[in-house]
Amino acid sequence: MKNIILSISVAFITWISCSCSTMIHTYSYKPKGVDLKQYKTYAWVNLDHFVDENKQGQKLYARYILDLANEELLKKGFVLDVENPDAVFQFDTQIENRVSYNQSPTVSVGIGFGGPGYYVGGAVPVSGGQITQQNYQEGILTIEMYEPKTGKLIWKGWAEEELGFETNLEEDLKKAVSFIFMKLPVKHK
Repeated sequence: MKNIILSISVAFITWISCSCSTMIHTYSYKPKGVDLKQYKTYAWVNLDHFVDENKQGQKLYARYILDLANEELLKKGFVLDVENPDAVFQFDTQIENRVSYNQSPTVSVGIGFGGPGYYVGGAVPVSGGQITQQNYQEGILTIEMYEPKTGKLIWKGWAEEELGFETNLEEDLKKAVSFIFMKLPVKHK
């Protein structure tokens, strides 16, 4: 009996802790007709601006993201080739201010009374429908894959997450990079 209660308690605590954290949402896009299997080597472009922005404190996690992305690309069977790559990747991070609006139910039951008799009782409707505004920040990580000869976008993946005080950026970036590359529909042997 104690084991059952302990198991239920652990499951409840896990559920509560998971429901309080934000979710990372990932997406991807691949233009029709693009065969990604032909791209086996890669390089990174536009890394110079991260060095300057990192010095200014704007892109603190650029090197970390680059290292994580390289690990994921190696797992997919890609080979780093800065001289003559089949594809080039670039990434960017953004923090955007967002607003969400919620509306309470339009009519709710509030004050009530009752009595001992049959069919005695009542309630008074209380107006609702108040709109509340919530301001929050959303972090966005975008990774794009281009054909170097034509400059055309051949794949794009991105992750979005609501940021808050409890956000562990390093852990969430690690998950986001992994989730993004799960959506890259190619794996070389």
